[in-house]
Amino acid sequence: MGRGYQLTVLAAFCAGAMGLSGNLLAAERTHQITTDDFFTIGNMGNVQLSPDGKHALWLESRWDKELDKAQKDLWLIDTKSRKTNRLTFTNESESSPQWSPDGSAIYYLVKQSREDNKAPYNGKAQVFRIALGSTEAVPVTKEAEGVKEFQLSQDGKSLYFLANKSTTDKDIWAKVRAKHGAPKYGHGKVTTNPLYKLDLEHYQQSLVLDDDKVVWHFSVNQDASQIARITTQDNELVNLEGWSNIEVYNTQSQQNKVLEDSAWREQAPSPYGWLLGLAWHEDNQRLAFRIDFDGHPGKLFVVKPEDNKAKPIQVKAEGDVTFNSSDIHWRPGSDELCYRGYDHARVKLFCSEIDSRAQGDTRTVLAGDLVMGSYSFSHNGKKLAFSHNGLDHFSDLFIADAASKKAKYKRLTNINPQTDSWILPEISVVKWTAPDGSQVEGILDLPAGYKKSDGPLPLIVQIHGGPTSATPYALQHRSYGRSTFTANGWALLSPNYRGSTGYGDKFLTDLVGQEHEIEVADIMAGVDHLIAQGIADGDKMAVMGWSNGGYLTNALISTSNRFKAASSGAGVFDQRLQWMLEDTPGHVINFMQGLPWEKPEAYTHGSSLTHADKIKTPTLIHIGENDQRVPLGHAQGLYRALKHYLNVPVELVVYPGEGHGLSKYQHRQAKMDWDKLWFEHYVLGKNQDEAK
Repeated sequence: MGRGYQLTVLAAFCAGAMGLSGNLLAAERTHQITTDDFFTIGNMGNVQLSPDGKHALWLESRWDKELDKAQKDLWLIDTKSRKTNRLTFTNESESSPQWSPDGSAIYYLVKQSREDNKAPYNGKAQVFRIALGSTEAVPVTKEAEGVKEFQLSQDGKSLYFLANKSTTDKDIWAKVRAKHGAPKYGHGKVTTNPLYKLDLEHYQQSLVLDDDKVVWHFSVNQDASQIARITTQDNELVNLEGWSNIEVYNTQSQQNKVLEDSAWREQAPSPYGWLLGLAWHEDNQRLAFRIDFDGHPGKLFVVKPEDNKAKPIQVKAEGDVTFNSSDIHWRPGSDELCYRGYDHARVKLFCSEIDSRAQGDTRTVLAGDLVMGSYSFSHNGKKLAFSHNGLDHFSDLFIADAASKKAKYKRLTNINPQTDSWILPEISVVKWTAPDGSQVEGILDLPAGYKKSDGPLPLIVQIHGGPTSATPYALQHRSYGRSTFTANGWALLSPNYRGSTGYGDKFLTDLVGQEHEIEVADIMAGVDHLIAQGIADGDKMAVMGWSNGGYLTNALISTSNRFKAASSGAGVFDQRLQWMLEDTPGHVINFMQGLPWEKPEAYTHGSSLTHADKIKTPTLIHIGENDQRVPLGHAQGLYRALKHYLNVPVELVVYPGEGHGLSKYQHRQAKMDWDKLWFEHYVLGKNQDEAK
């Protein structure tokens, strides 16, 4: 394929049931998408609507080749005139923006350095402030070890923040560790998070609570009578999954209470759950929070910490919806608790009525094929701002009536005008039947203008990570697949296999205890469906994925020789090694249904290492040197097996200094170039002097 199609579209397109915004400017789509185009895309996050709804701000992330990284800056828009302004221009990414309650200023976190390296310019995260109408940033805190998180009080007169404090375990070996400080120890050093209150009128700082706890998140209620915290005794993530607590501190009595956790621990499908998201109702009594599990549906609870007799209310999602992310909010002026949820490759906003005893009605706030990102309400709860990825645009800002049962939404921004000329892939949802009769879906990207009469296309199967996640029904240009390949004549299938979110609880939990088997069958059934439809060429297929997508890439090539090439990114090769080395071993325990010595057969069956002698597929292996989630040993083991024992064409690409994702510009570019050339050579038969 790869031929150019001239398509006329609306550059100011507004999706779904919304009003069209701006001038209807026609743009001719003539530009074929390239890998270099990936680095021009701006992504929008942390949308925050001003209290009066007249302005909105967001963090816009863009790649900077000179800095060799992606860079976030604050942007502001007038929601009426749609005039936008960039507020920050530093070489460090801003984060966690918040409006002051009166809407006169914006507070955020950023790391800045100066020659003297003294706080607040000591390279540690500090709170800065920009007045509305200005671009001058003023430091508010000056913590020696930086600020982890902050929140403004309801009256705007105080700022609460978590500081960082290095401490050591006070066990019997503390003196020995202190004496011999050069070695690195398995434990002993902890960074705890005391909570401070800064008076913004007189700039007097006072300590609110320091109990040597690691605090992952905190939230102060509106009258500042109660402060909720998610805590552990250690910084390791393994202690967050299953050993974390929700504690509530009463500022009047100065008493701290650990919430009884049987509803989200003993009664949960797994003890290895991650507590996240704290949200107080404006009545100052009801606290909402989430807990997520690998392999099982997440849960949402509402509790009244001061009422010892009140039982937690578990909020139930409707239909096949799976809770998504930690950004839960009570809609101001109501008893509606709002949350995002996966729903058949869409991400929508739902609001449930919650009284003091039970859950009431739940509504879908906005209809349509939405893939919603961050969102925010105005102070009166009547307006809603959110980011959204559509079928013909990347993330942009939208605004809607938050209270209406038939709300319309309109698009306010076009932060990627360069894409108005891009020839976009044709994106659709495809469905097929798995061998056991289950219905499975996936997202199919095809070259623009493709017709079946053009004949079958070479196919790339691109597999999402998680696996407790899903590929969205939206336009994506990613270094892990989509967009670039269709521009070069490939069909690309992103299967939402068993274990994916948004297809009901059973669809999600069917994968538990059946990894390396049931989802492999789901994916191959989707491949066969496309071949039977005449869309895919069964003799020209490749497979790729990152994280769990890498694990499944390994699984597919160890159970089938149908793929001519593979790109395995950060993929598990051996489940025992994964349990031993990864930073969240509860993930493995959940899917294997026990510890390695309890379920040895499961660990054997679930490991591609066990089936490695079946691999014949030329395999490209990507891994971050410092990956803690899927450590380097997996990639080294797969490479050793293929290179030295099985004589299978293989290349190992280790990215220096990188973790589980690739953060450097040059590394992202290298990965995309390698994938393109590897697939063209082994699937399409191109020599390297032909490939570009």
